[in-house]
Amino acid sequence: MLTNGLARHAHALAAALLLALLAGCGSQRTQAPPPPPDVVRSEIMRLLPASVPDRKGWATDIYTAFDAQKIDPTVENLCSVLAVAEQESNYQVDPAVPGMGKIAQDEIDRRASKAHIPNLLVRSALDIRSPTGKTYNERLSAARTEKDLSAIFDDFIGMVPLGRTLFGNFNPVHTAGPMQVSIEFAEQQARGYPYPVEGSIRHEVFSRRGGVYFGIAHLLGYPVSYDKPIYRFADFNAGWYASRNAAFQSAVARLTGKRLALDGDLISYGFGPSLGQTELAVRSLHAQLGMRNPTIRSALEKGETLEFEDTDLYKQVFAMADKAAGKPLPRAILPGIVLESPKITRKLTTAWFAQRVEERRVRCMARASGALK
Repeated sequence: MLTNGLARHAHALAAALLLALLAGCGSQRTQAPPPPPDVVRSEIMRLLPASVPDRKGWATDIYTAFDAQKIDPTVENLCSVLAVAEQESNYQVDPAVPGMGKIAQDEIDRRASKAHIPNLLVRSALDIRSPTGKTYNERLSAARTEKDLSAIFDDFIGMVPLGRTLFGNFNPVHTAGPMQVSIEFAEQQARGYPYPVEGSIRHEVFSRRGGVYFGIAHLLGYPVSYDKPIYRFADFNAGWYASRNAAFQSAVARLTGKRLALDGDLISYGFGPSLGQTELAVRSLHAQLGMRNPTIRSALEKGETLEFEDTDLYKQVFAMADKAAGKPLPRAILPGIVLESPKITRKLTTAWFAQRVEERRVRCMARASGALK
C-alpha cells in the first residue's frame, strides 16, 4: 500500500498524464516532427480515387494546407478531408448546381418583394448589359456554378444602383469551392493564407487551393475532445462544437423537462434582446446550480470554444444529468438540424451529412498504405 505522500504523487502523475493524453486527442495540430513532404503527397495520391483528375495537383494543395496550418497529416485527418470534399463536390473545384439560374432569380425576387420594389423595375435592371457584354438576365440563365453566380452578383451590386439596394455590399453566395466552405469563415481566417491573394479571399475560395485550405481549417483547425471523427463532420455542417453543444442541450432538456432544439446554439444569435430557449432552460436551473443569470450567460457565450467544457456550468449540468440518468451521458451527439437551402431538393439533416462523410472516410482509410500513422 502506498503512503499518503506517495499516493498523492502517484495521483498527480496520473492526472498529468491524463491531461497530456486529452490534449493530444483534442487538437489536430502537429505534436511531433511531420513526415517528409514527398511521403505525405504520395499518400494523398494513393488515398484519392483513381478517377480524380490532376491527383498530383490535389495532393500538392492538400499538403500545403496541412503544412501551413501545422495540422498533423495522419491518415485519419487526410481521409477526413477527402471524405468531405467527395461528399460536398465529388472533387469538383467549382461544382455545378442544378437550376442555379432559377435559384438566383428567386433570391432576387424574394429580396425585391421584401424591399417593396416593383417587379417591372427589377426586370428592367436585369435587362441592362453587364461588363461582359451580356445582360444580367442572359448571364443568370447561363449560370451553372456558384462561381458564375458570385461574379454576376459582384457586377450587379457594383454596376446597377438597384443591386446595392437589394444586396447592400453583401454578395448572397455564401459557400464555395470543393469543400463548400463558408466565404465569411474564410475571410475571418485569412491571416496566414500561404498564397498571394488574387482579387479577394472570396475569389480564392472558388479555387482549389483556397477551397481546400479554408475547408481544412474549418474541419480540423480547432481543438476538440471528441472520441469519434463523425462529430467533426457534423460540426463542419452545423458549426464548431455543435455536436458537443447538442449533447449539453440534451442534458439540460433531461434536467428541466423542456423540449429543446438540439442544434448546438447555446444562445440566441438573432437581433434584439430576446433569449434563446436553451438559455431560458438553463436559467430555470439557477437555484440548483447556485448561479446568477449573468454567470450563466457568460458561460454559454463560450459555447463556440473548447473552454466551455472548463466552465462550472458545463461541469455541474453534466454532473446533475449523469446522476439523474444513473450513468454517464454522451458528451457529443449528432445535432438534430434539418438542412435548408435552395440547392437542397429533399429532406436532409446534419446527422445524414455526418454519417455519409463517415462512410467515405472509412472507405478512404481502407486504401491507406501504412506509410503514415
